[in-house]
Amino acid sequence: MFKQSFKHYKKKDQLPDLQDVIDFDIYEANNSSYSWCNLVKSMNITELHMRECLNIPIGLRPLHMWRCYMLKNHPGLLVIRNPFTFIGQRYWIARSLRDYPLAPNIVNLDAKHFSSNTVSDWWSELHKCTEKSVAHRLKTSMRWTTLGYHYNWDTKAYDEAMHTLFPIDLFSLSQYFAYVLGFPNYIPQAGIINYYPIGTCLSGHTDHSELNHEAPLFSYSFGQTAIFLIGHNTLEEQPSALFLRSGDVLIMSRESRLCYHAIPRVMKSQKEPWNDFLTIPQWKSKETFNSSMNFELYDQVTDTCFWMKFNSYITDSRININVRQVFSSDYCL
Repeated sequence: MFKQSFKHYKKKDQLPDLQDVIDFDIYEANNSSYSWCNLVKSMNITELHMRECLNIPIGLRPLHMWRCYMLKNHPGLLVIRNPFTFIGQRYWIARSLRDYPLAPNIVNLDAKHFSSNTVSDWWSELHKCTEKSVAHRLKTSMRWTTLGYHYNWDTKAYDEAMHTLFPIDLFSLSQYFAYVLGFPNYIPQAGIINYYPIGTCLSGHTDHSELNHEAPLFSYSFGQTAIFLIGHNTLEEQPSALFLRSGDVLIMSRESRLCYHAIPRVMKSQKEPWNDFLTIPQWKSKETFNSSMNFELYDQVTDTCFWMKFNSYITDSRININVRQVFSSDYCL
């Protein structure tokens, strides 16, 4: 049933029927598929307390404005509907395109088909291209980059010898979300950035290579809209489909942690929240919190000329930042 559902939403000859796709922007109080969760009330926390405990990232809306949803047929699956400000979205888009693919992080591009400069600094080489066809090939060829502990696609396991420094800003962001959701011991150790041009997909799979299955997976979506399928422990059971839009944070924890999931479709978004200047940033001052974020980049993304090349990319693509804990919390290198 999972494969049938995947094929239904993936088909390209015509737009599939989307009436069964869960849309959190059309919230129904009596909906049988999902329910709303008040994080502040359920966790009994305040932002003042969070300030004392954590290095809070900027670029997020106030905690009391977060809209969190739980899927009733998939315990442990949570979706926070875009808790980012427009500057926050721009920041993570820029980091994912300009910085995270830099060597020594590992990308899917190989030396057989691309120059060494492209493999080590894809974003810079992309914008040196003068031929439109070459630039298009470079843009669509980048499909993933890995951070921290690097996943070995041949052995289907994490290799302790393949390890680079995990970005401190992404580390802090993920720890903040983990703390809010009741996972205070969570340690971000590995990340996979996926790049999806419109029309691409990701087949059904489970994330079971991590040694620690108790820790949740955090997934941050930016750019164009995706249809996300979440199933169960086998492919024989009927999955649920939901829209993931720019800024959405999806968490797979507890029972949903090892469930089958997929992206059968990436489609054009009706809105561009990364360009929504009416969104008021929560914290405008850099001195408000001791943040690990790149303040220079945070300022630069508000500049129209600087942002132009990032905006050109994201108008027909989706970026997914997936963060996970590989080993136990007391594991040391």
